Amino acid sequence: MDGVDLRADDSSVERRDHDVIVVGAGFAGAVAARELRALGLRVLVLEARHRVGGRTWTDAFAGRSVELGGQFLSPGHELAMAALRRYGIGTTTGPTPTRAVVTTPDGPESHALAEFATRQGGLLERLFEGSRDYFPRPADPLFRADLVRRVDHLSLRDRLDRLGLTPAEEALVSGITAGQSGGSSARGALTGLAQWWALAGSTPEDWYAGQSLRPVEGMSALIGAILDESRATVCLNSPVHSIAQAGGRVRVTAGLGREHAAKAVVVALPVNVWKHVRFHPGLPEAHATATRQGVGVPHARKLWLHVRGLDDDVVVSGAEGDPFAALSSQGRVDDGQLLFGLNTLPALDIRDRASVELALKEVLPEASLVAYRAHDWGADPYSRGAWALRGPGQLLAQLPAIQQPHGRLAFATADIASGWVGFVEGAFESGARAAAQAARIAG
Repeated sequence: MDGVDLRADDSSVERRDHDVIVVGAGFAGAVAARELRALGLRVLVLEARHRVGGRTWTDAFAGRSVELGGQFLSPGHELAMAALRRYGIGTTTGPTPTRAVVTTPDGPESHALAEFATRQGGLLERLFEGSRDYFPRPADPLFRADLVRRVDHLSLRDRLDRLGLTPAEEALVSGITAGQSGGSSARGALTGLAQWWALAGSTPEDWYAGQSLRPVEGMSALIGAILDESRATVCLNSPVHSIAQAGGRVRVTAGLGREHAAKAVVVALPVNVWKHVRFHPGLPEAHATATRQGVGVPHARKLWLHVRGLDDDVVVSGAEGDPFAALSSQGRVDDGQLLFGLNTLPALDIRDRASVELALKEVLPEASLVAYRAHDWGADPYSRGAWALRGPGQLLAQLPAIQQPHGRLAFATADIASGWVGFVEGAFESGARAAAQAARIAG
């Protein structure tokens, strides 16, 4: 990141007013900083971590670049795709699996990928039947609020129960409904996942394509390019403790107690983190309720596994309650291959190698674990959850109020996007909206 003024912490920042302070250097914060600087405003970015990226995190494992957080982009992510073109960053895809493994009461079963996709895709169509009606414009989820009101109270578990699936059929889709909900299908809203389905194109083929692309050199290359263009001052290791509005200014206390002032602030933190920041005055009801309930899924661990013994590329689709909601081949390395896995069950101790290897062998008994890397996003103090998926009733309860400024504060996070909630695309949308709001506030 050559263009950005990157500081190890906030101790060297001059004690002067900034036009806007952006709290958080994830994608929403980075986009907000870029847009504000394009308007000629002076921007200070305060980031709690030792790195930028928020819930995306490109790192190294087994000699390869890996994503410990958000990993995928979709061809339908118009804002993210435009950014990649803007910065000349290409995309890549992972290997195409030759077989799919599904869990059954009798143990794991292997299927040809086409057969698996046909069976699972047909069940997804049943799960989301009717979503074309209540989400005819999925980027504007309240366009048919009258129809959304009929289903927004339903959890994904409610919907599964109404379908009357056989145990084998439910096993094919409950890994998606439970995995995307953070462990339990009862937590996620039908409208939450159905909106993703509608945004992707409302077909199984579109759904699978929506989990296919990655930026060359990782998410870090994309966010680094955005921050370079912003030319903002970015202070790492500067967690924000309080945000106080008074006298036409906002005072932000960060790090070891250093105070910074601005005309406006963009709060670019996950919704789950808001309740751990002292706001004066307190948050509006929609914001306070959202952070109390949570929007980011509470239990989500991303794992990368270096394994031996697999001769082909595989995808594993777990059922609700399985240690792995998903496993997928991600390329060959010396003496084996890499898999990435998603675990949403706190019962799996990701700190214990034996537990991880046992969970691996439950679905891929021929595989042996060489090494692994894991991150628990629910336990991360600066995210307190992973991607966002709204719960029952939250869509109608939150929008559009949660997207509105509070005094001199604007809010930017993929958690409150209108469209791709929980995705980098949603962060682009929310960051741009918050920048426009903050610019008006700053005058």
